[in-house]
Amino acid sequence: MESARTKNILESLLFVAREPLAVDRLEALLALPQEYLTGLLEEMAAELQGRGVQIFKVAGGYLMGTNPENVEYVEKILHPKEETRLSAQALETLAIIAYKQPVTRVEIERVRGVDSGWVIDSLVAKKLVREVGRSEAVGRPYIYATSEEFLRHFGLKDTANLPPLPSSEADQETIFKSALHETEPAN
Repeated sequence: MESARTKNILESLLFVAREPLAVDRLEALLALPQEYLTGLLEEMAAELQGRGVQIFKVAGGYLMGTNPENVEYVEKILHPKEETRLSAQALETLAIIAYKQPVTRVEIERVRGVDSGWVIDSLVAKKLVREVGRSEAVGRPYIYATSEEFLRHFGLKDTANLPPLPSSEADQETIFKSALHETEPAN
């Protein structure tokens, strides 16, 4: 196989690899000697030096990655700041979790009065809520609590900075129900 074709194949392999490719693995894939492949990889790395995409020798193999000088721009694509929009159901569920944590889905649904599985899943996916363990109750349900992302999103130092809830459970239920628009808050 000619070196231009081999370089082309190596470039494709390195582009799609999620981890460094060791030369012995490339040898097995391409049926070419390690010394030849190492020479081509070093040549390719030199050719791409200073470019936007480069070849790095890391962790016993080769990996294609972006130029470290461009990290601030690449991160804007990989980790864009998204505005997190929350539905009324998600906000209600999040408030219950924030104030009653650690809490199970059953406890959340007891307050809300409706199935909350999909809402909890969406809050977990948005990283506002996290699973912190399993309850000892029958079926060993997941226990949920707010996350560091929740604190960042709402500008809180910690959950102690949440506005205080009334001390009685009955008054708390009234507040949660008013948040659900099921009753008018008492003045």
